[in-house]
Amino acid sequence: MEQNQLRNPAPDQHKKTGEKTGPLFDLYALLHDLVYILAGITLVFVFCVRLVGVNGGSMLPTLVNGDYLALQSNIIMGDLEYGDIIVARKLSFRDGEPIVKRVIATEGQTVSIRRENGEIRVFVDGVALIEPYIKELMDDSYRLPIELTVEENCLFVMGDNRNNSADSRDTRIGQISLDQVLGKVLFVIFPGEDAITEKRDFSRIGAVS
Repeated sequence: MEQNQLRNPAPDQHKKTGEKTGPLFDLYALLHDLVYILAGITLVFVFCVRLVGVNGGSMLPTLVNGDYLALQSNIIMGDLEYGDIIVARKLSFRDGEPIVKRVIATEGQTVSIRRENGEIRVFVDGVALIEPYIKELMDDSYRLPIELTVEENCLFVMGDNRNNSADSRDTRIGQISLDQVLGKVLFVIFPGEDAITEKRDFSRIGAVS
């Protein structure tokens, strides 16, 4: 004869021993998560990406006064080459105010800026640069000719607005040491206002070249 064995009913599965609940615990959990999120964001912006604003028109038409830029940090940017746009600090120029310029030549390369066939041109290792990014041809703002070899761990940089740019042609700046570079410009993340129309061209948001 079968005998039915009575068993105690299983405890309520929804009640877990020692479970912490309540608004104070929820607030603590939220703050805990926020601390980790902020720490992660801080690490990204210290070691990977930096944000800077453009002050002035020395990089017109590529960059506009008031543009906000995302930089690849100098910690991870790797080797720089001709055409890269960088942000650097030079203590001898405006107390180290960040400057945005284009890399024209790197360590060991020769730079010559001279007049040829009625135009002032930039030559690197004897070859005239083709520069579709500049605003206009150079005038005689700087004493010519300029002839030099880029020193070890240094860069020769120029602004795209050649006639309104303090750059490596200026004795206050000269060649930029790699340890003075803050990072390489990647993107325009928010455009500045056009000096003429006083409007923002949001189509400019994106990669910079």
